[in-house]
Amino acid sequence: MRRTRFHPQYNHNINNSSASVPEPTLITTNGDSDPGITVTTSQVPDETCLLLPTVPSYDNIPRYMTASPIPSARIFFDDHDTQKDIWSVLKVRSKYYLPVLKWLPHYNGNLLLGDMIAGLTLACLLIPQSLSYATALCKVPAAWGLYSIAFPAMTYAIFGMSRQMSVGPEASLSLLVGTSIAQHEQHDENFDRLAWACLVTLFVGIFTFLLGIVRLGFLDSLMSRALLRGFITGVAIIVILQQSIVLMGLSKIAEEAGLTEVSSNLDRILFLIQHIHQTHILTAIISIISIFVLLGFRMLKSSQHQYRWIAMFPDILFVVVLSILLTWKFEWQIDILGEIKSDGIPVPSIPSIPHIKHLKDLLVTSAMISVIGFVESVVIAKKFSSKHNYLVSANRELVALGAANIVGGLFNALPAFGSVSRSKTNDRAGARTQMACMITGILALIAIFFLLPFFYYLPKPTLSAIIFVTALTIVGELPEDLRFIFKIGAWRDLGLLLITLLGTVVISLEFGTLVAITLSLLLTVKETSYPRISIMGRVKGTHNKFQAIHENPDMIEHLEEVLIIRIEEALFFANTGKLKDRLRRLEYYGDPSIHPSERPRRNQSSYIIFDVDNMPDIDASAVQIMDEIVESYHAQEIVVYFVRLHDRSLDLFRRSGLLDKIGEDRIFQKVSHAIEVIENDMLKQRLIEIHHHQ
Repeated sequence: MRRTRFHPQYNHNINNSSASVPEPTLITTNGDSDPGITVTTSQVPDETCLLLPTVPSYDNIPRYMTASPIPSARIFFDDHDTQKDIWSVLKVRSKYYLPVLKWLPHYNGNLLLGDMIAGLTLACLLIPQSLSYATALCKVPAAWGLYSIAFPAMTYAIFGMSRQMSVGPEASLSLLVGTSIAQHEQHDENFDRLAWACLVTLFVGIFTFLLGIVRLGFLDSLMSRALLRGFITGVAIIVILQQSIVLMGLSKIAEEAGLTEVSSNLDRILFLIQHIHQTHILTAIISIISIFVLLGFRMLKSSQHQYRWIAMFPDILFVVVLSILLTWKFEWQIDILGEIKSDGIPVPSIPSIPHIKHLKDLLVTSAMISVIGFVESVVIAKKFSSKHNYLVSANRELVALGAANIVGGLFNALPAFGSVSRSKTNDRAGARTQMACMITGILALIAIFFLLPFFYYLPKPTLSAIIFVTALTIVGELPEDLRFIFKIGAWRDLGLLLITLLGTVVISLEFGTLVAITLSLLLTVKETSYPRISIMGRVKGTHNKFQAIHENPDMIEHLEEVLIIRIEEALFFANTGKLKDRLRRLEYYGDPSIHPSERPRRNQSSYIIFDVDNMPDIDASAVQIMDEIVESYHAQEIVVYFVRLHDRSLDLFRRSGLLDKIGEDRIFQKVSHAIEVIENDMLKQRLIEIHHHQ
């Protein structure tokens, strides 16, 4: 293989224009020379050297007579690219669809240490959290919280692509489940909350799995960050209000007053104001101390993150163990978790499907949880894949999260998705593969078998304090987003955030969820229904240079009787409905931002040029609409030209008959070519007019 390099004796002259410049000389070891280039032989071993002159002289040399220092790229092919037998293809594809087959065979001890520490750290964080979510938010047995760690986490480790994402129960999603259960219990005394929770998780998994199978991973792009932030913050505020009642020891009084999970937030605020004097002092003290200790550790971790041992310290586990020991030692008269009944690993089963009147609510709740959970999870997966330079697929993540929740639903688990805070902890603790998630699940299983009796004296205020601090952390992230919104003046995003936030807090959790999803879909449809087109003009002082006028309105001028339209995206059924209206506005005003109530600013055009270089594709519906547009222009005696039409679009134009209406002689490769034809036509028209006047 021949190699070229800059000869060292001339390198110092490359950027020195005043230095004497030798003629370019190619020195080769074998005496061969390229035609037209002066060649001398040198005793330079095993390589070819290109002696470059200084920049001024080098610029005068034709490009084809020089050698680039950048070598040609070599594309490497795997064996399966040449061997197309089924086994080879299956072997390669299986590693993509089942990621464990890709990372597990190459696993080694160096990776195990980091994953082991990360898995242990995450288990210390997740086990107390999951107990809190199960008992305080969903009102299901505490063991279900541990099932929600073990089975989804181990399943995700097999199917998932993200190496740092922590999969487990989430406060916002658990609250959705708990609210759904409370709503149905209010109207049905025989309602089975445990079966409902299992079915919600199962249908969440099925719904998420099917979204991945039909390749709808792009849906994570439909929900804007402002909408998601507004909804999550609203949920966090609801959690704070709910847990404040427990933290003050007012749970029994709230039950007597008829306050439930479906009560409005206004009712909760009024209850707290009216009954604050009945606060249980010992419960409030334990709650306040727990909250301050947890917040103190979080502040310490954020300020001293360079010390790994501080970042990995299990603060939640520390508070849980300390509160258990103190409650056991001093026999405090407060609400405790009590005996946790568990028969080990439950037998996988599918609860009976509820009555048809409840089925709709079940499906709607499952769909909402699926969308919210998967959007946040995919954001996390993409964030860490970008940080650590590996690939993730949104479709594969949907399948993995769906499988995790299907398995969880069979084993009495709550919905499980990714968590931003836990994933950050997992990453800082040293997680490098999905084994960290697997280890967390295994440790949760160990806790189910051996550690449940030790949680007997765990104070419920401590569990509520854990949830309270988690929710407070979510609310604390809001100012950063608001600061960014005000900084760039994104007022629409601010409006969306406030609408979702207020809808969630003031009206209901379900309403906020529906608002977030509906607004996301409406905004997406609105943006895609308007085709991106712009009007082009001639650069002042030139004859054949054309640019979009909005790019530099002071240097670009409109053309009399000629309208040049640049279509800047593919045309399909969704974005061509408004094409006629936008074209008409450009014809009249030359700028789509001008309000239609104003008088037209342009004279009637006689020629229209469509520059479609940036239109890579067009579908049948768009071809039909384009046909109607061309017919409309022809009825007005306006000549239509197309420039830089792609081969596929040209083929569709030809097969649809549109090309015959336009005329093949009106298809050009450059705007300037079409302008030349128009100039000639204008000249002919003027000569004809002069002849008629004579």
